[in-house]
Amino acid sequence: MAKRRSNGVIDFLFENSVFLILGTLAALVWANVAHESYEYLLHLPILEHSVFGTLHSDGTRSLDLHYLVNDILMAFFFAIVGKEVWEATFPGGPLSNARSAAVPLIAAVGGMIGPALIYLVGAQMIGQFDALSRGWAIPCATDIAFSYMVARLIFGAGHPAIPFLLLLAIADDAMGLIILAVFYPQEPIQIQWMLLPVVAIGIGLLFQRVRLSSFWWYLIIPGTLSWVGFAKAGLHPALGLLPIIPVIPHAHADKGLFNWEEMNATDALNRFEHWWKRPVELILMLFGLFNAGVVFSAIGPPTYLILTGLLFGKPIGIWLSGMAVAKGLKFGLPEGLSATDLVVVGFAAGIGFTVALFVATVAFPAGAIQDSAKMGALASFAAAILTFIVAKMVGIKKAKTE
Repeated sequence: MAKRRSNGVIDFLFENSVFLILGTLAALVWANVAHESYEYLLHLPILEHSVFGTLHSDGTRSLDLHYLVNDILMAFFFAIVGKEVWEATFPGGPLSNARSAAVPLIAAVGGMIGPALIYLVGAQMIGQFDALSRGWAIPCATDIAFSYMVARLIFGAGHPAIPFLLLLAIADDAMGLIILAVFYPQEPIQIQWMLLPVVAIGIGLLFQRVRLSSFWWYLIIPGTLSWVGFAKAGLHPALGLLPIIPVIPHAHADKGLFNWEEMNATDALNRFEHWWKRPVELILMLFGLFNAGVVFSAIGPPTYLILTGLLFGKPIGIWLSGMAVAKGLKFGLPEGLSATDLVVVGFAAGIGFTVALFVATVAFPAGAIQDSAKMGALASFAAAILTFIVAKMVGIKKAKTE
């Protein structure tokens, strides 16, 4: 009995992003109590004069802990996100039918345009457009895990708002990956290096042809080549594993977004997710630890712009664009989902956190503006409280069927 309780606790920790929260809280406490030691650890070099790593003003690079987490380990987090996007296009997946996917997809677009516009207009109004405009994509993000957790508590697992939110959030993250690649190169683009991901895809297809069924073959050889290509091309290396996801052997049907029953499947792509799901939770803990350490005095204009975009621009954009497609173009909302439910879904999607925090680290160089932007991403947890308040006000009732 004791063993079962222990496993239950461990499962709870991994399945509710508790490690990410712990890493974030530890970073906030550490940075505000002993900021110098926190910064020292952050940039502690693992390898001096390395080929890959943080670029210094003298042209040399060093591989430090921050680079290890953000640029290397986070590639596995984005690979799992990419896996879900790819599988959603399979027969039975939520992106396999253009008509049924149209409303959440367009709602996701509106949920990015709304906060981006609020951020940019706000930056212009306070006279800091040139200094702050690069942060426009930060409030566009939706944290899948926390938004899902809040929505499930409000609607219940059986409510159609849940798959709608998951599809909206995964579409949001898919567009976010494109934005990271296109608008936030880490260094001057050297496009010739993108031949390496192309070669990696070719090798992956060859592995398929000779029936290599272990995902490790695809990860170690094509995956490494693709990652190096992104890093040398000047694109963010954390996106480096995305090109190989479609060439890893996979099933030809999808049971739904983040349906963990799929991890019992025998295809290599689901075995990849099964193996990496829990390590990625620990990677996210390290991500929180090495990125959320900002002093509370860092609150400034970017904080307010990002918060306003997430708390209000996100739900307004989602509701207006979703209703325009559902009612204006007569696509209709999914059965059981009302216009009022869509309002609450929009507020739940306003939790930016993980991806917003990541974009903040690449949008601005280290310093006061970046720290202020990070505070906006962290404070987006306020969207959870706001979601519960709005749900109570409009009388949302939890679905009885789980």
